[in-house]
Amino acid sequence: MIKVALADDQTLVRQGIRSLLELSGDFAVVSEATDGEEALRAVRSMPVDALLLDVRMPKKTGLQVLEAMRMMASPPPAILLTTFDDDGVALAGIKLGARGFLLKDVSLGQLTSALRTVVAGGTIWSPAVTDRVLRGIDRIAPAFEASATAEPLTKREREVLRLMAAGASNKEIANALGAAAGTVKNHASSIFSKLGVRDRTRAVLKGLDLGIL
Repeated sequence: MIKVALADDQTLVRQGIRSLLELSGDFAVVSEATDGEEALRAVRSMPVDALLLDVRMPKKTGLQVLEAMRMMASPPPAILLTTFDDDGVALAGIKLGARGFLLKDVSLGQLTSALRTVVAGGTIWSPAVTDRVLRGIDRIAPAFEASATAEPLTKREREVLRLMAAGASNKEIANALGAAAGTVKNHASSIFSKLGVRDRTRAVLKGLDLGIL
């Protein structure tokens, strides 16, 4: 049984998501929160497999919850639920370690598939959101050119990129992979060069666009 914490200030939305998940038979909503502070208390007090987190909530927004969760030893993977009318929110969510984004009008199949994906260590993003964020990145600043003979990422570079997508720092990535911090930095530089980007956020977005993540 996959244990889910659900945070949304709209009662009908929470009830609807809970009912749908419980229909699937292998999900249990073990905690509900109506604002960001309740969401933090929930994930700190009870182990859950995944967190469904509304972006706009009173007291603390979904992004503020993600930021606070970075201080936890083992935060649950979080999927942001939003209408995505703000590309900046999507970018910020990626930087803060969100493992996925879903529009609130997704089907039950899409929702349960997304939850299983993040619980298994993967990431899930709405294609429309990815396209919008990539366009936003292009408007902010152009990426530098990739090398003329771009190489595919190695297995270790893919592991580093996945940990980047989860919001891990270079030190955290080094600890997770049993590598030196300098080695991780070198992997990151190689990833940036191969993908033709200049920072972690653009690397994650490009990885999503190419289907690497």
